[in-house]
Amino acid sequence: MPDPISWGLAGPYLFAAFVLGYLLGSVPFGLVLTRLAGLGDLRQSGSGNIGATNVLRTGRKDLALATLILDAGKGAAAVLIAYTFGPDVALMAAYGAVLGHLFPVWLKFAGGKGVATTLGVHLAMAWPMGAACCGVWLLVAVVTRYSSLAALVSVASAPAFAWWLMGDLQLVQYAAVIAVVVWLRHHANIRRLLSGTESKIGQKSKR
Repeated sequence: MPDPISWGLAGPYLFAAFVLGYLLGSVPFGLVLTRLAGLGDLRQSGSGNIGATNVLRTGRKDLALATLILDAGKGAAAVLIAYTFGPDVALMAAYGAVLGHLFPVWLKFAGGKGVATTLGVHLAMAWPMGAACCGVWLLVAVVTRYSSLAALVSVASAPAFAWWLMGDLQLVQYAAVIAVVVWLRHHANIRRLLSGTESKIGQKSKR
């Protein structure tokens, strides 16, 4: 559907949506929750990542679940707020949210891997696509016990689901861009998967 704004004034809306997404996406919930729980700096333990998988390595399943929900929720919230001004504006918020999680200014641009936030924005942009990606993540994680592999397969499947379930070329392009960014952020995990040294879910990270 067309955006409910005058496209002569689209620039400020798109920019504001990107900034909104970035600011929401850059909130490091894993780091905040573990510090509040007295577990110290999450970046100094396990894989050093600020996401739910590394929070799980602290032994706090409740905090890992909360991190997963909040990281997904911040991405979804950014998209849903921006959707008031149309799907194109929502797309900019989605890009901003994922990039904010990956490169938060508060942490000197060293953020997480962006998986939960990506799934959150996918669910908000097109819930059938997002739900299918979540299903793929769960299936691969259960079968292989590799969180990183589940993430890679899940985000890679998003463009196909965008076309198959939604038939929306713009959504396909959006999902493909996000997939490339998330795969690049997982470069170290890909190397460990290929060498057989990647940690499985529940194991201590081998870095």
